[in-house]
Amino acid sequence: MTTVFNPPLVQLPRAGGIAAEVLHGLDATGERPVLCSMRDRIWHDLSAREVAALVRAVAAGLQVDGLVTGERVALFGANTPEWVVLDLAVLLAGAVTVPIYPTASRVQVEHVLADSGATRVFAQTPAQVTLSGGEPFDQALTRLAAAGANGPTPDPGAIAAEDIATIVYTSGTTGAPKGCVLTHRNLFAAAGNVVAYLPELFATDDASTLLFLPLSHVFGRVSALGCLWAGVRTGLLASAAELTSELARFRPSFLVLVPYALEKLRKGARVGGLTPQLEAEAVAAGARWSGPVADALRATLGGRLDHVICGGASLDPTTAAFTAALGVQVLGAYGLTETTTVVSMSAPGAVRPGRVGRALPGGEIMIAEDGEILVRGEQVSPGYWPLAGSAQSGGPGPWLRTGDLGGLDREGFLTITGRRKETIVTSGGKNVAPEPLEDRIRLHSGIAHAVVVGEGRPYVTALIFLDPDADPDADADVRGAVDDANTLVSRAESIRRFTVVDGTLSAADGTLTPSLKLRRAVIAERYAAEIESLYT
Repeated sequence: MTTVFNPPLVQLPRAGGIAAEVLHGLDATGERPVLCSMRDRIWHDLSAREVAALVRAVAAGLQVDGLVTGERVALFGANTPEWVVLDLAVLLAGAVTVPIYPTASRVQVEHVLADSGATRVFAQTPAQVTLSGGEPFDQALTRLAAAGANGPTPDPGAIAAEDIATIVYTSGTTGAPKGCVLTHRNLFAAAGNVVAYLPELFATDDASTLLFLPLSHVFGRVSALGCLWAGVRTGLLASAAELTSELARFRPSFLVLVPYALEKLRKGARVGGLTPQLEAEAVAAGARWSGPVADALRATLGGRLDHVICGGASLDPTTAAFTAALGVQVLGAYGLTETTTVVSMSAPGAVRPGRVGRALPGGEIMIAEDGEILVRGEQVSPGYWPLAGSAQSGGPGPWLRTGDLGGLDREGFLTITGRRKETIVTSGGKNVAPEPLEDRIRLHSGIAHAVVVGEGRPYVTALIFLDPDADPDADADVRGAVDDANTLVSRAESIRRFTVVDGTLSAADGTLTPSLKLRRAVIAERYAAEIESLYT
């Protein structure tokens, strides 16, 4: 077995919670803008002082309204300042936030509310209010802030670091969602140590970012908490679809993304005039690429973008190289909901191609004899709701089995070699990792998704879904995309047959998770006839 430990850079005091620490950061930031939302195509800023005052008033209002310690409060909506303020106020008041994904169905909403025992719901849109029976965000903020205007602010000293802060229902690629319990210490261990680990991103006076990752997902939530604590100007977007159009106007200095978003930016560059020859030159040149096309592409990114934290799924190495060619360094990361997002993180000056960084400060990684990645540390969840006992103490805790396969090099950099639950085993006994094949196919213009199948079958096949937003004048070269992907693997692992499927995959229809991972079991069931035709 191989292990590596990275000492923590910051730690949450035993008394006091994550919201109190974020408020300390906001108080230190003062009048600088930290939370931004877009209305009528104009960005509107809230200063750190305004956000802190509103959080304290709403938290006091919640106490006046009868909120008790440990009560579960559901938030149902997309990325808005109201979501952030309500979340911090609930945490400051000693209650537990239960996020609900904005695309959740009635069945999913009912499951989360019933399983968590949430007694209050705040929702964003009229449809979400009707679906959940909740109180509208804006109405709740106005009412609670008025109620708490003259009331005492909750005492953060009454909150222990090991108290439950949130129950996040894992999107899950199979089965019903489970409520992952995260403590105040878990949230701060992830957010605080990432901020301290990456001062080049978070500690500059003009640091800014656009955040489209759902606040209801732990990746987006921890990113927002870290940005607020560090005083980063953070523009909230409702979806990835808004990112491309806002980059040039908002001019972020860094981004936190999933690979799919980077791929969309790369494909968008082709529509903007990037030829296959220039694209190949960029991938080969890395950070040395220059010229009028390169300058124009950098301008579409806002002209200030230096770094991208990229996690959530595998990233094709050519996309990382293309991004570097534009002067933007990709910092690979790896994590799970159960590790409060972060297991490992790259840093400027500590990036290795094909690797996803070193252990998060305060975390420890071990590679088991069978290659499985095991993790422990202050960011690791104490378990699923309801807990059999109390949340774990601040000690290292037991090892968490991630279900993913990987390795550590001599410098402690982690490589992901496969995901145990997604590895395909053909009837001939060949183990095939589908993600590299899918990543490469998805890079090609006109293709939105590829799903590689072949479990228990004689050979590997693929379902191809075309991009409905692609340039209508550009035909997708599906055969060329599959042939390109097959260059990555042996003949036994290659895709022998494929079919182009009518329709799309999305989080709204249940075929993708909110972090845009494939729900393979759902896809296999929904497209069983198409899959069967590939083996007939």
